[in-house]
Amino acid sequence: MIKTVLFDLDGTLLNRDESILRFADRQYDRMKKWTGHIPKATYINRFIVLDAKGYVWKDKVYQQLVEEFCMSGITSQELLQDYLNEFQYSCVPFPNLKEMLAELSEAGIRLGMITNGFGKFQMRNIEALCIKDYFQAILISEWEGLKKPDPAIFLRALKKLDTSPHQSLFVGDHLENDVAAARNVGMISVWKGDIQWPGTNADYTVQDLGEIPNLLNTLQPKSQEF
Repeated sequence: MIKTVLFDLDGTLLNRDESILRFADRQYDRMKKWTGHIPKATYINRFIVLDAKGYVWKDKVYQQLVEEFCMSGITSQELLQDYLNEFQYSCVPFPNLKEMLAELSEAGIRLGMITNGFGKFQMRNIEALCIKDYFQAILISEWEGLKKPDPAIFLRALKKLDTSPHQSLFVGDHLENDVAAARNVGMISVWKGDIQWPGTNADYTVQDLGEIPNLLNTLQPKSQEF
């Protein structure tokens, strides 16, 4: 019987690709005094490439942008601070996010989240999506001193949720940090489909968050369906 569902954040609940595109577009306009000599599409495209889907921290991204585009009058640290302050206002949820969380909560499923990243930054993004109150446990790598795919952060989350791996499902988009890591601790793994990955060894795959309640129905004993 599944009692608990845990989620990744970026690329799973938060549509990071759309969010980063929206942010870069808005940052260009906010900083036009210093970015105006750069074609807007060029700035946005280069930012997205250097960001590498979030796996390059923005201090390096902005250092490179300032150097490449010969930006004067503003520092990479000032651009980074703008990112830290403003990204939350560009957060885009995946479709059916709140509806799915509400349905699981109403069915008595306990919810958790494990995300890599900086504590305050990630928590602001969670709050921007207006989903924080759905979760009984939120673990962010900076605050935990652990990061995915370390099994310890998964086991810590399960302990906080007072549940066991075989009673828990983990939903994520990264094949190593989410899918393989969850399976390694005995959790049922669900891959949130992402076209950047050619395939998956997840136990289950969903393309839309709205599929998750139906998936749980197929996994629960008949008397426990919701």
